[in-house]
Amino acid sequence: MTLEQIGAAAKKAAAAMNRLTVVQKNEGLSLAAEELVRCADEILQANAMDLEQARQAGMKESLLDRLTLTRERIQAMAEGLRQVVGLTDPVGETISMKVLPNGLQVGQRRVPLGVIGIIYESRPNVTADAFALCFKTGNAVILRGGSDAIHSNKAIVKVIRGALAKQELPQDALQLIEDTSRDTARQFMRMNGSVDVLIPRGGAGLIRTVVENSTVPVIETGTGNCHVYVDECADLDMAVDIIVNAKTQRLGVCNACESLVVHSAVARQAVPAISRALYEHGVEIRGDERARQFESEAAGADGGKMIPATEEDFGTEYLDKIISVKIVDTVDEAIGHINHYNTGHSESIITKDYGHAMKFLNEIDAAAVYVNASTRFTDGFEFGFGAEIGISTQKLHARGPMGLLALTSTKYVILGDGQIRE
Repeated sequence: MTLEQIGAAAKKAAAAMNRLTVVQKNEGLSLAAEELVRCADEILQANAMDLEQARQAGMKESLLDRLTLTRERIQAMAEGLRQVVGLTDPVGETISMKVLPNGLQVGQRRVPLGVIGIIYESRPNVTADAFALCFKTGNAVILRGGSDAIHSNKAIVKVIRGALAKQELPQDALQLIEDTSRDTARQFMRMNGSVDVLIPRGGAGLIRTVVENSTVPVIETGTGNCHVYVDECADLDMAVDIIVNAKTQRLGVCNACESLVVHSAVARQAVPAISRALYEHGVEIRGDERARQFESEAAGADGGKMIPATEEDFGTEYLDKIISVKIVDTVDEAIGHINHYNTGHSESIITKDYGHAMKFLNEIDAAAVYVNASTRFTDGFEFGFGAEIGISTQKLHARGPMGLLALTSTKYVILGDGQIRE
């Protein structure tokens, strides 16, 4: 199919979705979840083809992890669909209703956005997540994944469309653009006649390209240069556990910690302890002069292994076994450093001081701000959304993990009994 045909089919499917009941949508999602598990072998065979090509192309390990599917991850994809089934459908909800002096009843009602386009990179799970949330909210979705995951995406879409066909539901509510060329992607970005909103998910280059070239309204899902700040009142054992989790649990994800900020009052104890724990996981540490000095003093004759950090390091999303360290003298300096270098994603403070915690929550400019917890929780599944369409780092329409509500708009409904304007 051409892009024009895909767009027209999506428009038609979106209109059909408006007529579906909550029960019909939930039945479609439930069967799609069952079919994903039933067809796991087929999906894994397709994923193996993608992985083989990625390894031959020299893809780094953290990105291979993003691309990899396992039976457990397919089960998790299916569970995400089932969780969406259990969520309240926001479509049709009347948000407010008031009666004007002339007797008109004026209210707002939640409605689908219409046709949602998503451009994303090597994450096959996005295919199922995007379908689930869009379908539940009555939207049609057009997906354009990266060439790295094309076989996996085709297999997942085939399974889900088959499930919709069995339920006699509109298959074209989910479509995949199989041409992964850049030219086709740019054409997709300009389909404002048939696509209502475009959501990019991927690295900084992809997001920048979509924002700069799209004529379709864009919800920007940003990169994640996420920080953990170890305050002067931190529990250092807690800090070590949280930082190791935030950095090493999964490297190639946008909510992984990429930068540490440590208060100088505890740095002499904190930096060596944190460094030892990260080195055990093979993490390379790039620190400022004071951080390297604290590590070197603790190491003694053995010397420290920390590498000098550059200005660029403090603003880099590594998606790798690398982390930067900055030493500060006040909580205000920590907040200033983080707000200067962060990408508006997720930031965390480790502290036992209530005042410092509240100051951090109030003054850090990010979509998700934590106290004494890992940044790895910034995720639609973890937040109870069942899945997510992406993590928005912009401030209009949606911010943070985007669940069902973020995929709806509103329209005014006005009820009268013959009123005319004087």
